Amino acid sequence: MESLSNGFILGLPQGAFPLSTDSMVLSHFARLPKQAHVLDLGSGCGTLGLLLCAKDPDCTVTGIELDENAHAAALGNIRRNGLSARMESICADLRSVSEKFSPGSYSCCISNPPYFSGGPASNATPLARREDTCSPAELFQAAGWALKFGGDFFLVHRPERLAELIARGAEAGLEAKRLCLLRHREGAPVNLILLQFRKGAKPGLVWEEFVLYNSDGTPTPYFQSVYHLEKWKIEN
Repeated sequence: MESLSNGFILGLPQGAFPLSTDSMVLSHFARLPKQAHVLDLGSGCGTLGLLLCAKDPDCTVTGIELDENAHAAALGNIRRNGLSARMESICADLRSVSEKFSPGSYSCCISNPPYFSGGPASNATPLARREDTCSPAELFQAAGWALKFGGDFFLVHRPERLAELIARGAEAGLEAKRLCLLRHREGAPVNLILLQFRKGAKPGLVWEEFVLYNSDGTPTPYFQSVYHLEKWKIEN
């Protein structure tokens, strides 16, 4: 069990994709409108849904997840946290979004997708690591279908895929509007990128940069904000 903010608990079965820095920084990066209706593409055990519900008490989240075990864990997390009115998990292929939902059904989409186009598949989490069932083109097609005009798609990925992601987003009618470059340690190369795309938007990209750890290994203010450590110190 993992303890999240606002008293939420994340249960992860053995072999499941763990609570990661990727999910934490992505949920922190996402800017949701009032009463956001969010679609989590490749939702796993419901991690991002729980983080968003803990962050924003007015949002609702639908997760679509292909792996049956992860989907079952997501249902358990929804029940455990009393979120049945705000969260749901659907066991389906995200490539079938156009068959599951009407176009423009969601104000936001979010995804922590597989990062790698090739290489050996993970025995524990084969669908979570390699994009056999979730290429960037397929991911953006799903988001482009599900989002209403002006809706946002929030995504975490690897920096070497940046050009491809922006191009695939444009193909799906999603314009890159915001980019965050994230380094694990001060002076280190960029490890992760966070992107915000907007459906039907005009060109215009702004970017920001953050570091998780100082050169001496201490957490930065950004890290403390992502993990709610400042609030914990005040309360304790």
